[in-house]
Amino acid sequence: MVKIEVNGARLTYDEAGSGSPVVLLHAGIADRRMWRHQLPALAARHRVIAVDLRGYGDSELPPTPFAHHDDVIGLLDALGLAQAALVGCSFGGKVAVDTALAHPDRVAALALLGAPVSGNEWTEETERLWEELVGDVDPEDFAATAAGEVRFWVVGPTRQPADVDPELIRFAEEMDRRALAAEQALSAVEAGELDPPAIDRLAELRMPVLAAAGADDLADIRRLADRIAAEAPQGTRLPDVPDAGHLLPLERPEPVNAALLDFLPWL
Repeated sequence: MVKIEVNGARLTYDEAGSGSPVVLLHAGIADRRMWRHQLPALAARHRVIAVDLRGYGDSELPPTPFAHHDDVIGLLDALGLAQAALVGCSFGGKVAVDTALAHPDRVAALALLGAPVSGNEWTEETERLWEELVGDVDPEDFAATAAGEVRFWVVGPTRQPADVDPELIRFAEEMDRRALAAEQALSAVEAGELDPPAIDRLAELRMPVLAAAGADDLADIRRLADRIAAEAPQGTRLPDVPDAGHLLPLERPEPVNAALLDFLPWL
């Protein structure tokens, strides 16, 4: 674990390997620990940096305005990196896309795993599923909220909890409880958003883009992966990863690692 000053905040990251740089950006229900299978696997060819975004995990949250996509570039600057490939899961994928649009010359490639996109609106189908699977929980009850969110995202709409490794559910709930506390603190800080948002700008992503999703993730997420790959000029759609929900790098590391090693630029 290393701490580094980035735009007035101390961000925490883990690092392994050497070679062309790759930055791993975690899901909003998680932290940098979700990349525990990717860090050693990708380090065989790359300098791999798994960072806790501002306010999450072990990173700080000063009460000053910021934007996550600017923090990613601040991290590259602090590490002396002109460019890096970005790998983002879920919210981390959203941050990766926003970074690539705001600073296109700094992003060598994008790998997006179960990624939403800024400006996207969820369908009524997804909103109904949220009500069915999560329901009305007290937002101050982090344990109950995390259990509901993990049921919605990690287990997914097509599986039952008994179908999923109980250790994965336990670890995801532990990470999400911590992330919920982070999000509560983040709600009191001014966070900048990409303007205009990414949803209608995917054709501007000129770098190689890989889009993937778990076969048991939300239909909205799988459709977004289709759209990203179709609209990005160098977009590639990985077939849905079988028996995987929203945290597919954590749940199915072998096919994800193989796809990333095949896709990421290796210098």
